[in-house]
Amino acid sequence: MSTENEGAAVPSAAGPGAGSPTPDSGAGPVPPVPAEPPAVGAAAPTDAPHPAEPPTAQASGGAHGDGAQGAAVAYDAAAQAQARQAAAADAHGGTAQMPSIPADAAAVAPGAPGVQMSKAEAPGGAPQADPYGAPAPGAPMGAAPHQSATGAWYGGPDGPQGPYGGTDPWGAPVPQRKRGGGLVAAVLAAALIAGGVGGGVGYWAANRTDNAGSTTVSAAGDPKVESRSPGSVADIASKALPSVVTIEAQSNNGDGGTGTGFVYDKQGHILTNNHVVAAAADGGKLQATFSDGKSYDAEVVGRAQGYDVAVIKLKNPSGARLNPLPLGDSDKAAVGDATVAIGAPFGLSGTVTTGIVSAKKRPVASSDGGGSGQASYMSALQTDASINPGNSGGPLLNAQGAVIGINSAIQSAGNGGGFGGGQGQSGSIGLGFAIPINQARNVAEQLIKNHVPTYPVISATVNMKDSGNGAKIAANGANGSPAVTPGGPADKAGLKPGDVITKLDETKIDSGPTLISEIWTHQPGDKVTVTYIRDGKQATTEITLGERKGDS
Repeated sequence: MSTENEGAAVPSAAGPGAGSPTPDSGAGPVPPVPAEPPAVGAAAPTDAPHPAEPPTAQASGGAHGDGAQGAAVAYDAAAQAQARQAAAADAHGGTAQMPSIPADAAAVAPGAPGVQMSKAEAPGGAPQADPYGAPAPGAPMGAAPHQSATGAWYGGPDGPQGPYGGTDPWGAPVPQRKRGGGLVAAVLAAALIAGGVGGGVGYWAANRTDNAGSTTVSAAGDPKVESRSPGSVADIASKALPSVVTIEAQSNNGDGGTGTGFVYDKQGHILTNNHVVAAAADGGKLQATFSDGKSYDAEVVGRAQGYDVAVIKLKNPSGARLNPLPLGDSDKAAVGDATVAIGAPFGLSGTVTTGIVSAKKRPVASSDGGGSGQASYMSALQTDASINPGNSGGPLLNAQGAVIGINSAIQSAGNGGGFGGGQGQSGSIGLGFAIPINQARNVAEQLIKNHVPTYPVISATVNMKDSGNGAKIAANGANGSPAVTPGGPADKAGLKPGDVITKLDETKIDSGPTLISEIWTHQPGDKVTVTYIRDGKQATTEITLGERKGDS
């Protein structure tokens, strides 16, 4: 406890006449208060009789000096009053008795004698009253108005009143008590102070809440997500979407459908699937719509039904944002690599889905949906990214945002498989297939240059229905022609009808569609090693691939 206010209490104003009893003091008559307050530094009177029990000092209007303790120290001050009085009496050679001032004494005006007395000026180091309104040590609380060190008044008729009608600065009335009631007053004052602090904290916290009473919770931002770091799906999509178009194809009789394509070069060429544009190939109408909503009329440059690849071009690309998508290396794609598919499934343009490369070199043979009934073949990249009707022709991207395939077909639980543009097609079951971009790029260049595709061939007819044991060369070709074309690549390599081809280079061949899909990943003139079985014996031979122009 601070000792700054220790010492005898100093009266601050003249009280009533001599011999006036102090209300509820519990002691006998007290000496009258002098007409003039004793001079600062004067010795305390020593001729007053020493009562059996020291009276309680009631300097209710006492002066307040620097460093005073708050109301919460009232009990400690009262408990030490007797000791301080006895010490003062010994110091002055006699017994000191504090003069008493009635509770209804007039308030001391600011600047009156005795006010703002410092410890150095007080006789014997007299205790100073509290600057926040608490009485001097030993005096009961709330007996009269208080004045702070700055001249502010608390509790008096001229000062602010508490909300409960009392004169205590915290708003609660505190009655005068005997000395034994000091503990209650201190506890009450402490409780009020604690309540005030608690209320202040509650009010501060309430003001700090933006939505008082709300039960919603805001999540902290993720810097990695908010920054859209390179390689994130959001980053890939934001860069690719402006280069992806929704294609609407309509035939002369009004039939048609919706698919997807993407910008191939700055000349306005768009790469897509053949089955997306097949309906409009013969005098129909094509329209390409970009992500910004701008639409452009287009025309077919060339299409390859066997590869299911087509190239269209904007008729008037002025004003179009022609930013070609970067093309990756599909040969380097690995199972498990991340994929992002973009398209217009069921006409919902700009749809982005994600997945992985589920498998490579998956042989796919399916109807093109163009009404011709002829099949297309691909050694496809399989992905579990959601692909639905309308995704056909859209890009399959890797984690770097480069195109590794053209989304072309899905396995459907409804009809056993087919291309995204097929009629009656059910939705994705997680088995989607894309033409590897290395193959699609070669075909696109052929179509832009020659308007017709070029296919590598071995010039032999194989059975397309048998599977599991290899691709068997048929006994006869189409329309009664030889199964092995005389002078063709297969004939030159020594192959004959009935031979079963089981490998092409290092790729296992289990069926006719698998053989064609794998051959079409090469270029005319490439040399390949063929493993085959004849009369139960395995043999190998080398074939130089020939070529065929156009679809037949």
